[in-house]
Amino acid sequence: MLETRDLTLHYGGSQILNGVSITAEKGQVTCVMGTNGVGKTSLMKAISGTHPRSGGEVILNGQRLGKLPAHRLAQMGVGYVPQGRMIFPLLTVRENLETGLACLPKAERVVPDRIYEMFPVLKEMQNRRGGDLSGGQQQQLAIGRALVTRPKLLLMDEPTEGIQPNIIQLIGRVIEQLRAEGEMAIVLVEQYFDFAYDLADRFYVLSRGATVFSAAKADTSRDAVQAAFSLGK
Repeated sequence: MLETRDLTLHYGGSQILNGVSITAEKGQVTCVMGTNGVGKTSLMKAISGTHPRSGGEVILNGQRLGKLPAHRLAQMGVGYVPQGRMIFPLLTVRENLETGLACLPKAERVVPDRIYEMFPVLKEMQNRRGGDLSGGQQQQLAIGRALVTRPKLLLMDEPTEGIQPNIIQLIGRVIEQLRAEGEMAIVLVEQYFDFAYDLADRFYVLSRGATVFSAAKADTSRDAVQAAFSLGK
């Protein structure tokens, strides 16, 4: 579903990504790991179009993508759950979800019931303002908003950051459900090692904007992934 080839990205005069190549398969969870500042969020921004890449290619479902803006990539099936959630605090939960509908044809602009089935709290609080929700509730809202777009590729940047354990477990179950349905590729950026290891089918570890380890889960061991993750620090 996704392939990146030699992605580079700059912020001003600083090069943040140094030729990053990854693949993400439909029906699998691909985990990008590493500590703060190694380029994980920059990689998600480059793929989602929220920050223009400097070089390299992004291929989605066999189609080479130019340097397209985020709204065009959303129309093509890229869903993005950004770090920090980035919900609209003055809009209600329902209105936040409805912002995700803009990239769909008019006939499909309805929030699916399954979003509320996955995250019952969003149904209960649909008329509450986003800014009044707890961090865990806002994270569920951010994931729901991305799923409203019916993505082929779902990018999730640090979904467990600052979240209480029971919500982390809920998010893990949702990711497992989406993988089992087999309709999308999921790229998960994560520092919480146990959460990432349990969910992932393939691992990439970044350090200083470059890939220092990559392996399918079936071809490696927990110790090898842990060692690579520690080396990336």
